[in-house]
Amino acid sequence: MKSAVLTGEHFINGDVACAEGALASGCRFFAGYPITPATEIAETMSERMPQVGGIYIQMEDEMASMNAILGASSAGVKSMTATSGPGFSLMMENFGLGLMMEIPCVLVNIQRGGPSTGLPTIVGQQDMMQARWGSHGDYEVIALSPYSPQEMFDFTIKAFNLSEKYRLPVLVMADEVVGHMTEKVIIPDENEIKLVKRKKPKGPAEKYWMYKADADLVPAMASAGEGYKVIATGLTHDERGYPAMNAEAQEKLIKRLCDKILLNKEDIVEVMEYETGDAEVIVLAYGSPARSAMSAVKMARKEKIKAGLFRLITVWPFCEEQVFSLSKKARVIIVPEINNGQIVREVERAIKGKAKVISLPRLARIHTPQDILNVIREVEK
Repeated sequence: MKSAVLTGEHFINGDVACAEGALASGCRFFAGYPITPATEIAETMSERMPQVGGIYIQMEDEMASMNAILGASSAGVKSMTATSGPGFSLMMENFGLGLMMEIPCVLVNIQRGGPSTGLPTIVGQQDMMQARWGSHGDYEVIALSPYSPQEMFDFTIKAFNLSEKYRLPVLVMADEVVGHMTEKVIIPDENEIKLVKRKKPKGPAEKYWMYKADADLVPAMASAGEGYKVIATGLTHDERGYPAMNAEAQEKLIKRLCDKILLNKEDIVEVMEYETGDAEVIVLAYGSPARSAMSAVKMARKEKIKAGLFRLITVWPFCEEQVFSLSKKARVIIVPEINNGQIVREVERAIKGKAKVISLPRLARIHTPQDILNVIREVEK
């Protein structure tokens, strides 16, 4: 049996790097349905899973794929699926089920142009708000945005660790450019990869309640077949897992589901800043536009323009406190996105009118550094 960790330097695309990150995380179950531009993840998993003693299964559709990984995780196996726009929509119902049942797993979305079938082979970032609000009800999510094949590997591991720690499905929101970009990816030795395992129950089985949280608001999770009473329901439930059809139970449960994320934002949220210390113009970006933004900022600095980059690594939960702090430094914030303007609305909300926010939308194509530099120059006049 081959090692799950292919230590060394590799020249691979982001999709393949994502699959290798999952395997290095201990993922041993993948269920999915082929869809451009995420298919290479499934293809890699179909080849690699049998080599490491895992299971790959092509499901009949994306709804079944999401349900299958929830079931595998409930049995104690780290699990993942991958998709793009239309499949992401189909997964939203069972994504909500995973949030309600607090089942750790990872859902990767390699975004393309939409809506509907849209542009299967062309880049987009049009699912960012759907990632936050795509299922119904009140909840909080964790969504990461890689901008390189290396980060596809690293962030997939990060996503599994966060899912296990906080007991929920975690999203990796990449885009077609990052998924299909081929670059050097360094895979470290297995003993250098830090992995988090879900909290398991202690004590006698008869005293275990499936959704009784500890002080960190995250319940210990018993797997089916371990001798504990495992109750699974999408209904509002009490700490035992029994349906509880009243306002008091709803308020108690939903508050905890939200607070276990919101009260731990300091641990969850990650951003990257470049030259923001004295910046008067800041480009706020995520995913592939952040690469162009980095080049644009460097070019602006050579022209003696005080520009900086603020990159969202964690998009959800949104880092509103850090974004608001930008208004104390910069007078203008530029937000390039491969959509018609989605995260820019969160930026405007967080800034509260303290700085000028400029949306720089593009559809079906990436921003060039020159595109962004031109706007930086314009606001500098």
